[in-house]
Amino acid sequence: MFKKIAAILITTLTLISNVSAGSDGELLLKKNNPTEIKDCFENLNRATFAFNQTLDGVIFRPVASVYRKLPSPIKNGVSNSLDNLSNLVTIPNNLLQGEIGLAGLNTGRFLVNSTLGVLGLIDVATYLGMEGYEKEDYGQSLATLGFGPGCYIVLPVLGPSTARDTVASAANFLGGDAWYNVTVRNETQYFSDIDYYSSKITGGVDFRAKNYDSIENLEKNSLDFYASVKSLYLQDRQQKILNTKKIIDTQDDSDWEEIESQ
Repeated sequence: MFKKIAAILITTLTLISNVSAGSDGELLLKKNNPTEIKDCFENLNRATFAFNQTLDGVIFRPVASVYRKLPSPIKNGVSNSLDNLSNLVTIPNNLLQGEIGLAGLNTGRFLVNSTLGVLGLIDVATYLGMEGYEKEDYGQSLATLGFGPGCYIVLPVLGPSTARDTVASAANFLGGDAWYNVTVRNETQYFSDIDYYSSKITGGVDFRAKNYDSIENLEKNSLDFYASVKSLYLQDRQQKILNTKKIIDTQDDSDWEEIESQ
């Protein structure tokens, strides 16, 4: 059953991306150039974007405004814990991208922070010199294999994405995310589905709080907020795929990504 689903996903991805696998850095840059990514479903995307804005105004913005007033140690602890959980997706993608050394480093970070760091609340690994953590996901791995992004897509609740990244996110629910496996897919004695979904909602609030002022300023100063968000997202996504260090000026940090849809 898994093989059939995987085959369907790969076939669908190939069709919507309309590219062939195998690329070098220059080709990756060209394929993921924000100006080359088409907004094939703009009317639908704009409608979904408007829905997400309404949802943000009703839920995420008010909650984030309260969350950002919490003491820094609490907010840092939450962010550290979320980053620690994200290792469970980053590590297999390090391996898929042939980054064996990074996979080992991130495995070490996860073990140290999960134990000495009290379930990731404290980033002990960085204090021990295990630095340089960068999130990776299955969309990035497919990009390094040469699959183009396909069309730009705005997902309900989750926000900006591309056809490639939307399809690639299914890998998380097909065994590619260990956190999902031990909570939702196979509830264990210690974890349940509420733990998984709580972490995702908390991640959304944490992201919104980190980028609170940036998002407000961007909306206030944009002639077309939808177009500005699309441009900002696609530029940042390109940088993550290429593992560059360039910072997007309108962001508080470099963590602009669809809210854990990967």
